[in-house]
Amino acid sequence: MRSIKIGTRNSPLAMWQAREVARNLQNKNLLTDIVPIVSSGDKNLTQPLYTMGITGVFTKDLDVALLNKEVDIAVHSLKDIPTELPENVEIIAVLERDYPQDVLVRKKDAATLELKDLKIATSSLRRRAFWLKEFPGTEISDIRGNVQTRLKKLEENEFDATLFSLAAIERMGLDVDYEYLPMMISAPAQGVVAICGRSDDAEIKEIFKDVNHRNTQICIEIERNFLKALEGGCTAPIGAFAEMNDHNEVRFIARLCSLDGKNCIETDEIFQWNETENFGKKLAGKVLENGGKELMAEIKSQIH
Repeated sequence: MRSIKIGTRNSPLAMWQAREVARNLQNKNLLTDIVPIVSSGDKNLTQPLYTMGITGVFTKDLDVALLNKEVDIAVHSLKDIPTELPENVEIIAVLERDYPQDVLVRKKDAATLELKDLKIATSSLRRRAFWLKEFPGTEISDIRGNVQTRLKKLEENEFDATLFSLAAIERMGLDVDYEYLPMMISAPAQGVVAICGRSDDAEIKEIFKDVNHRNTQICIEIERNFLKALEGGCTAPIGAFAEMNDHNEVRFIARLCSLDGKNCIETDEIFQWNETENFGKKLAGKVLENGGKELMAEIKSQIH
């Protein structure tokens, strides 16, 4: 019996995700082999992602390995995957979403400061813009690297706090104090582990049919279609989060912000899901008509 080669980035969080996928496969009595691959995004830890001029900076090297048949699948944090995938690569399954939220982690000596007085470190345009929406005038620095690297930089540098995906902290079992930030809206597909495969690999696609979590898949498709229709790539300050109940009813909240957080367009809708409609595209259309088109043009002119 063949062993399924699982391609992954070599960061601790990515390795955790790959092991989680391996565990799902081992439960089906399948053999697995984890193949770590260093991505361009991990090699360059100084430049903010939005200045590197590529979408899929963390996924490109894994796509190449997948297409060269060095691995059978590639495991990613879904929020890192561009909405346009390379030819013959597709998302074949997603695991159940666990922790979609953003959280704040402070230095010990900033414990008593009010949120508005914190010096924040983040390289995410979304987190930066959404923070500035609430607390204009905040001093914001860039910070790059995996969770452990960023925690170390937090202790060594002049800023007071940084923002993380809660999934990263919980999955790694890190012993850090964090605060929920109700004013933040997650990146589209945040907190979801995705499995990519080759479109022409029918055997692998069949294996992953019952690994896939249907409700998560429906929600992230709405979020990613929303992102795609806004042409956000991975750079514009866009948050989107869909939740589905047992009656196929979806609540969708989203926000598009200018880089300085001063101009934001938000949406919060509840609707009955069906298979035929592209809800993400439809919801994005409303945002674009409501000033989103001009806002996206402004953002693109400032980034490029």
